[in-house]
Amino acid sequence: MKTLYLDCNMGAAGDMLTAALIELVPEPDKFAEKLNSLGIPNVKFEKRSAVKCGITGTGMTVTVNGEEEDEHMHEHHHRHEHEHEHHEHHGHEHEHEHHHGHHHSGMHDIEHIVSHLNVSQKVKSDILAVYGLIADAESAAHGVPVTEIHFHEVGTMDAVADITAVCMLMEEISPDEVIASPVRTGFGQVQCAHGILPVPAPATAHILQNIPIYSGNIEGEMCTPTGAALLKHFVTRFGEMPVMSVQKTGHGMGKRDFPAANCLNCVRAMLGETSDSTDVMYELSCNVDDMTAEEISFAMEILFEGGAAEVYTVPIGMKRSRPGTLLRVICSKENKEKLVRLMFAHTSTIGIREAETRRYVLDRKTEIIKTPYGDVRKKISCGYGVKKEKYEYADLAEIAKKQGKSITEIRKMIEENENG
Repeated sequence: MKTLYLDCNMGAAGDMLTAALIELVPEPDKFAEKLNSLGIPNVKFEKRSAVKCGITGTGMTVTVNGEEEDEHMHEHHHRHEHEHEHHEHHGHEHEHEHHHGHHHSGMHDIEHIVSHLNVSQKVKSDILAVYGLIADAESAAHGVPVTEIHFHEVGTMDAVADITAVCMLMEEISPDEVIASPVRTGFGQVQCAHGILPVPAPATAHILQNIPIYSGNIEGEMCTPTGAALLKHFVTRFGEMPVMSVQKTGHGMGKRDFPAANCLNCVRAMLGETSDSTDVMYELSCNVDDMTAEEISFAMEILFEGGAAEVYTVPIGMKRSRPGTLLRVICSKENKEKLVRLMFAHTSTIGIREAETRRYVLDRKTEIIKTPYGDVRKKISCGYGVKKEKYEYADLAEIAKKQGKSITEIRKMIEENENG
């Protein structure tokens, strides 16, 4: 299985992820030229060689109107009463100043910019999904609706550039699975227009919910909102690097050096092959002949809620020629004891059989597809030489009802939209 592993021991930012991933494509310089032909207004990408701690890698610089936006600044203007300026460039000291006379863009403006980019529909959907995570986080942090979140003109172009570059690179590399290490956030405080905020900043912390993070021993902001959103969107799971045959390694260098900590400030991306997945599961079975269909249905619901991977029934013949039901639960070792207790509590059985079994599985992930009809979840399963994709039935059914069309018609419309 084609696997991408991201080492985020020094945090993550959009430019660092771009630089690390661009080293994995066959012709990095040509890809950089491709980035400059996208049509992002007034934006230019510059790819350069960078050496840190004796290691050669790549650094990426984005300029807007010829100006390198220090710290990848995002200024968010809420209800046009005050500004929150957040600097996105990884590893610099934070400098904040109040800017007057700049245009501020909302999500509608972002969508307009993205719609005119010379990229595939999938990349456009990925860009909007990542930007949506940032907007939702800013909305939660500042207590205002997403519709009232506005991005500073120059900071917007800089962030759109970083996000677009990473989304294009992920499409080019096309890994079956993306795994990332726990993310270092740094610690301390950051000076913003509203005052002094803790690291990670509130918006970053919101995006990083349910992701393993740690502060580490380096003071400063190590993970930016853009870096966090890109990881949340693309990473299948977080953890240690799996056993894999590494074919390419990319080093995306940050601009700041940490001589006191003696640390290589980079995101490291490793591309290679991992073995197809198997795991050990347990079958818990019991036979019942004195439960109603409603009682069995309720028990199945409780077992699913309790963590069962599968619950199903089979009609069987029991002693004295009674028709009965075989109830079988498939579960992990971690949930086994809990599910045994639930089976005893919610069925009439007085005995449960256990069998250990090995399961061959495809690795699974879910992508959010942006369509004119609304968001649609797409389940993607890969492994053993196959790749399967399926739109979430509930999303198709909801759109079909609203549009007055069949699910088959809606599925075809979404496929045509996704394929451009």
